[in-house]
Amino acid sequence: MNITHLTSLSQSGAEIFCTLTEAQLRNRLEPEKGIFIAESPKVIHVALNAGYEPLALLCEEKHLLGDAASILERCGDIPVYTGGRDLLSQLTGYVLTRGVLCAMRRPQPRLLADVCKDAHRIVVIDGVVDSTNIGAIFRSAAALGIDAVLLTPDSCDPLNRRAVRVSMGSVFLVPWTWVETPLHETLFSIGFKMAAMALTDDSVPIDHPALRQEDRLAIVMGTEGDGLPHHTIAESDYVVRIPMSHQVDSLNVAAAAAVAFWEMRFRK
Repeated sequence: MNITHLTSLSQSGAEIFCTLTEAQLRNRLEPEKGIFIAESPKVIHVALNAGYEPLALLCEEKHLLGDAASILERCGDIPVYTGGRDLLSQLTGYVLTRGVLCAMRRPQPRLLADVCKDAHRIVVIDGVVDSTNIGAIFRSAAALGIDAVLLTPDSCDPLNRRAVRVSMGSVFLVPWTWVETPLHETLFSIGFKMAAMALTDDSVPIDHPALRQEDRLAIVMGTEGDGLPHHTIAESDYVVRIPMSHQVDSLNVAAAAAVAFWEMRFRK
């Protein structure tokens, strides 16, 4: 194994784990050089199973023969940086989850038509910027039968480190890509009706029979604070609400997504 034992924060080679920002890792100008960070052995194994390419590992010394051993066996002769728990916590700015990080090659964006080719239920994430919410939406999408995830460019990157961890690797399991606005025109071109989750006077309840009868339906989720833009709501085929009790007007976007996915799931 190609192991480097770190003794200080100034050693070269481990920059991708400690000094590069998420934007620098993503590398918009040269996507072929883009990187993302997967955290924890379980998540890393999910990524490897899905065919993602490992580039380097950062691991606590005690895990080389423990939690990280099975990962090392699968990753060939990539660089492995290791050190004590206290040092690595300083290096990354946070305590490692079970002591392992893996830098991986960012894949090329997928074509919209390919992602949605055989889909019946997709979710469109419109302007959601919180990484925890993105990860939670992906996890619910994987668990509750959503076939694909589309994100507007102003949404959080699904391969953000925290989003990946919160999703428990679901970002590697559900096909996803970026989608341009206006949404209705784009979705209509690939055969989808559009159901915007919003509170309006003409919204229909989430269990409305017409929603279940749609063969191809895109569920559109808006930002954590303001919800969906007015023009997105206006151009939707359906505006859908989740009935509430006790004068609660809305749910967190990740919680609302889980409810919507279950209720509007595709039924053969």
